Amino acid sequence: MKILLLGEYSNVHWTLAEGLRALGHEVTVVSDGDGWKDYPRDISLKRRSLSLPGTARYVLDVVRRFPFLRGFDVVQLINPVFLDLTAERMYPFYNYLRRHNGRIFLAAYGMDHYWVKTGMDCRTFRYSDFNLGTALRHTPDNDVYIRDWLKGEKGKLNRYIAADCDGIVTGLYEYDACYRPCFPEKTEFIPFPINTGCIQPVKPHPEYDGIRFFIGIQKQRNAYKGTDIMLRALERLQKKYPDRMEIVKAESVPFARYQNMMNTSDVLLDQLYSYTPAMNALLAMAKGLVVVGGGEEENYEILGEKELRPIINVQPDEQDVYEQIEQRILLHPETLPTLSQQSTAYIRKHHDHIQVARRYIDFWTQR
Repeated sequence: MKILLLGEYSNVHWTLAEGLRALGHEVTVVSDGDGWKDYPRDISLKRRSLSLPGTARYVLDVVRRFPFLRGFDVVQLINPVFLDLTAERMYPFYNYLRRHNGRIFLAAYGMDHYWVKTGMDCRTFRYSDFNLGTALRHTPDNDVYIRDWLKGEKGKLNRYIAADCDGIVTGLYEYDACYRPCFPEKTEFIPFPINTGCIQPVKPHPEYDGIRFFIGIQKQRNAYKGTDIMLRALERLQKKYPDRMEIVKAESVPFARYQNMMNTSDVLLDQLYSYTPAMNALLAMAKGLVVVGGGEEENYEILGEKELRPIINVQPDEQDVYEQIEQRILLHPETLPTLSQQSTAYIRKHHDHIQVARRYIDFWTQR
């Protein structure tokens, strides 16, 4: 098949393309590289400036590229806002893709209307980016997301595309819980892909005999993702156990450098408010790192996993993060090799990019 993957989040589309190409399909990935992360793509649509001239140049670039984005058997959009444009300007581009290609699919991989709406119902999830129990979380990011996705034009665009497209692929348990009640006939859960063939195991660090804890910091999204809470717990532990641990912080660095920093670490902290490991955590697990983050039973249930439990699950609470790391890792470092082995086994079993690509082909061809 001839397949167009439009947009990028955390290298999902590029990794999926690698799996699809290994199966003999012709794949084109078009994206902006997911901003400063600069993931690989075949055709780059990167907006250089938010100024009026910058907007004009970007729109011209998109208009010039779009005639080449036709004649595909399958088009998958990373998000309803798959270009760096306002929602109001997206409709002609979506309708063009709809007219000039075969089937079109929407990926439920991240921030969108249904994610905001479900998180704010305070019933579906015990906790999420938008709720803690029956209480809503209030952060500057959340206020923007609620305005844009729940009440604004992005939400209208999302509802339009979700209703019109041929199918919706959900990448995590949480996103499936958002879309399946609304679109049971067209929603399919498929795990995120990881290219295990090109991932090297983490390197030992003989110069340091303690445990290295790796945490990625996005300054503008710290509160939203909970890395501020995780970092505080780590810093408290470092004061108590200065000779047993080291904190490695990656602050908004490109993907290649981020991986290098990860490669000499032992434990990754990621996604405090998540039930499930997303691409960052899955990449770390493929390398043999132990993940502290989202590992609720719902994650294992949707995968049908009965035995492996490699993730150190934490609640969205600083003290719980502190206690889990202290009790499960710092006081019992002998457990790390077993959890590391389980992590790589988990990725091979559920996230191998060729296995995942086959599931996409099956879903796309059945619609």
